[in-house]
Amino acid sequence: MSTQISSPVVNASGKTKLRESLERAKAGHGPSIGQWLMFPGYTLAKAVAGLGMDWILVDCEHGNIDDSAMYHSVGAIASSGVSPMVRIPASEPWMFKRALDAGAHAIMVPMCETKEQAEGIVKAAKYPSKEFPGAFRGAGALFAPANFNQTGREYLFTANRNIMVCVQIETRLAIENVEAIANVPGIDMLFIGPNDLAASMGYVASDHGSIPEVQEAGKKVLEAAKEAGKYAGYFAMSAGAAAQKYREGWEFMNCGADVVALTSWMSNEMETMKSMIQSSEGKTKESKDAGAARGGYS
Repeated sequence: MSTQISSPVVNASGKTKLRESLERAKAGHGPSIGQWLMFPGYTLAKAVAGLGMDWILVDCEHGNIDDSAMYHSVGAIASSGVSPMVRIPASEPWMFKRALDAGAHAIMVPMCETKEQAEGIVKAAKYPSKEFPGAFRGAGALFAPANFNQTGREYLFTANRNIMVCVQIETRLAIENVEAIANVPGIDMLFIGPNDLAASMGYVASDHGSIPEVQEAGKKVLEAAKEAGKYAGYFAMSAGAAAQKYREGWEFMNCGADVVALTSWMSNEMETMKSMIQSSEGKTKESKDAGAARGGYS
């Protein structure tokens, strides 16, 4: 485990480790890699953040993480020198506000299906400005500037540039509209949710990796992101899957999740223990049988 803590921002302008890692990935120098947290807890977030990630996502959509726990996790991650991201439960402006005011370096928004929805997401995530005149994020982020090593005033001037907005493409309708979504100003990244995408196409969600239609849809998302000059991300549950997606051209991917790591390790250990006990019992029985056989000939 790494014990050296660096800043989650890389320069005085508030440029984040997340953005730097994505620029590195686009240049072909290794993926922007992170982990997925579905359990709450400051100490858990702190422990995972020490493992050398570029970012850690706090999952408030499917995870067991409420508003207060989200604040604690975001703080723990940033204080460990890693970029905190938050996946909000739904595309609701007040949810954007809570995640961004907590100091998230990026938000991930599920179920973006149309250009109009993408435009609404950008408006809720940005402060009003010349570039985003219709934006309406409230200017009350008193906790966020510390996660960018900035004063409150500095944060107000740079947040629109530094905070990244990622939308999930995870339905058939979203695939149909992906080019228009990708070209919305203020959308920084398209992220494939392969389980929901497969389900929306009428397949079993967990079979997405072996379904040609889902894989072709993924290629369309990747192409749309590249054409629009945006980043592309993919949900990966293992090192092998993450490495494969990077080779395909995706810049951003996770390498598992806390609940998956916990249940996989525990189940593997249980199976190993059962196998060892059965093997030991088998050897004991063989020894007894052999002893009995020798006794019969004595």
